[in-house]
Amino acid sequence: MEATRPAESPHTSTTSAPRPVGRIASGYATVVVKLRFLIVLGWIAAAVGASLWLPSLSQAQSDGIDGFVPPDLPAIDTEIREVQAFGFPLISRTVLVQRDPDGLSAFAPAEAAVHTAALARGDYKNVEPLLGILPISNTFALFPSSLENGTTLLTYFFMPPWVGFAEQQAVAENYVDRFLEAEEDDVVGITGSVPARVEQARVVEDSLPLVEVATLVAIVLIVALNFRSLVAPLLTLFTAGLSFVITLRVAGGLGKALGLSVPSELQPLLVALLLGVVTDYVIFYLSGLRRRIAAGDDRLAAAHRAAAGVTPIVVAAGLTVAVGTAALLVAKSALFRAFGPGMAMTVLVGLFVSVTLVPALMAMLGGWIFWPGQVRPRAADASPPSSAYEPAGRDERLPRNFGIRLLTRRRTAALVFLACAAGLVVASLPLTRMGLGLGFVPSLPPGNEVRQAAAAAQAGFAEGILSPTVLLVEGEGVTDERRALSGLGSLLEKQAGVAGVFGPGEQVLEDEYGVVLSRDGNAARYLMVLNEPPLGAGAVHDLGTMQERMPELLRTAGLSDVRVGFGGDTALATGIVKSTTDDMGRIALAALAVNLLMLVLFLRALLAPLYLLCCSLLALSATLGLTTFVFQDLLGHDGLTFYVPFAAAVLLVALGSDYNIFGVGHVWEEARHRPLREAIEVAMPQSTRAITAAGITLAASFGLLALVPLRSFRELAFAMAVGILLDAIVVRSLLVPTLLTLVGRASDWPSRRLHRAAGGGGAQPEPSPYASSSSSSNTSS
Repeated sequence: MEATRPAESPHTSTTSAPRPVGRIASGYATVVVKLRFLIVLGWIAAAVGASLWLPSLSQAQSDGIDGFVPPDLPAIDTEIREVQAFGFPLISRTVLVQRDPDGLSAFAPAEAAVHTAALARGDYKNVEPLLGILPISNTFALFPSSLENGTTLLTYFFMPPWVGFAEQQAVAENYVDRFLEAEEDDVVGITGSVPARVEQARVVEDSLPLVEVATLVAIVLIVALNFRSLVAPLLTLFTAGLSFVITLRVAGGLGKALGLSVPSELQPLLVALLLGVVTDYVIFYLSGLRRRIAAGDDRLAAAHRAAAGVTPIVVAAGLTVAVGTAALLVAKSALFRAFGPGMAMTVLVGLFVSVTLVPALMAMLGGWIFWPGQVRPRAADASPPSSAYEPAGRDERLPRNFGIRLLTRRRTAALVFLACAAGLVVASLPLTRMGLGLGFVPSLPPGNEVRQAAAAAQAGFAEGILSPTVLLVEGEGVTDERRALSGLGSLLEKQAGVAGVFGPGEQVLEDEYGVVLSRDGNAARYLMVLNEPPLGAGAVHDLGTMQERMPELLRTAGLSDVRVGFGGDTALATGIVKSTTDDMGRIALAALAVNLLMLVLFLRALLAPLYLLCCSLLALSATLGLTTFVFQDLLGHDGLTFYVPFAAAVLLVALGSDYNIFGVGHVWEEARHRPLREAIEVAMPQSTRAITAAGITLAASFGLLALVPLRSFRELAFAMAVGILLDAIVVRSLLVPTLLTLVGRASDWPSRRLHRAAGGGGAQPEPSPYASSSSSSNTSS
């Protein structure tokens, strides 16, 4: 057994002691190592306390669209004005579908009419908060956009806007149970954007345990294979588990205390981000510990030196990710403003736990972490491996890594750089075709009842029947302009993407009931059914084009001095997508600025951070191009979920800077004591191995989000997994070393630290406070 405990080996490095790290880092490592038992017990107590006294994140979650919709969206204002003008809306987001492809019973429409009248008179009791219903049949294809005759009946439910989504769905289900129990009623199900959002939240909640377990299993396997150890993955799980409990409870407490509406999509994303980054930091620490043990340090000395060398890099990397994701706060979108603080807080908690708990556990366990594998200290006369965190002396032999030596030859570096850049540019080309939408219903699994009911409704009418769009026209005495209003309706029917229009000119109950003309004479409204799913990219594009053309259509119809507005799901989706794309510039500038600033501060240079960030952006564009190609071109999806490209972009740029700090920071440290080419040859093979293992772990963590059977999660899982692998394998292993070779010592401009290092020199090594013999190590343990 002693052979597997290299931490207790009497061999200590004497031929080439590691160079000193900063005094603050060394002092911090000293404190953590000395207080190791207290730190471990303290974090266990913190996790138990958070579980007992803080609410869970699910208690602050929302299954509605309030987490998506900016409060000043024009579509919301239009819907409010519509109700004020007419007394009731024509917009409903909960729809009952009855369908028989061979023909509905003749009693179905009649029965629906009876229920409509009874609800209007108040004959039914205990139906609150249902205000009324509106049945629409495709019998004789009288309703615009009807594709069939007598096969489908839709009943729209109207409820006050303050009623929660889950309650709205429950009201509709209660109506079905109470009035439509017979088999001949041919009930398919309840659908619409409200039931779809409720179902999405349920699917997320049901899938979350599977995602968590699968992610933990993947982490165990990757860490076990990387370190050939059974203890290292357990240490990783322990650290990730404590971080997980504390993070979600703190997030839930903050959400509840601040009254924030947390979208249901946030929790799986936080789980993937937290488990991924914590595992990354554990891998960085354990890689440093393994190298110090291989150099001959005893248990406490190895833990101290690894902690002192790794902690500054991990802190800089973690802060970069946290600040980068917090850049989402500059957005106006409600969703991004919820995502930003949530992700930043997740990274900060994971960082704080990692930089305290992991060094403490390393000091307690030492070489046992790598059991049953062995990390054998090198003989006293052999050159120890260069640490990934503390640069070795100039007399150390360079590693014989043929691949990295090729990349440090300028001609080879130029060819590799051009090939990689060209490949990433080609992968980016589909990005120009990317469409954005919300797609609540199509996002659901194919067998879901809400999606099946939507398909049945669309088969009888048109794609947009589930949530028609309302056009509200307001103006003094506008109802007297019958010919102009009828002309506008005819023009609307001719617009791209419009399947049918119901409005003034149809002469259907308009005078008696004020359905399309207001009683005060100052408002008219049109109900438009589109050819595309209401929340899809196609409908968003068509309605956006119509909005741009409205001034021209009004002039052609002869309407002047009027005010128009669009309401309904498609109008909301159009506003949300526009708000999101408007945010893109602010988010991009903020994210790039903070990531560039962190790189500049850490590397104390300007040129290298600029081209490193450009590499990350090139990999990002390739990732989004591949995501567009797979989901739109290959799978035929109607655009990507609107928040996926932007959330992925912020995360990938921040995580790319994380790996930049770890990889290039190591080169920078080596280059302080040796020529840059030698520094690349020494540092890159070691840091690349850790970055590749960390990247695979992080990619697996995000990739397993695909286990949530919703389209948006599969899009995000694909984008994050591909983006992280491109960054870790292509950018860090190929692009970065070739650029360092091609740009050379100018990379550190304007500091010129690499120019000074090219002449040699450097500080003399100082012993670590824990660089003691084996016997003293055993005593202090």
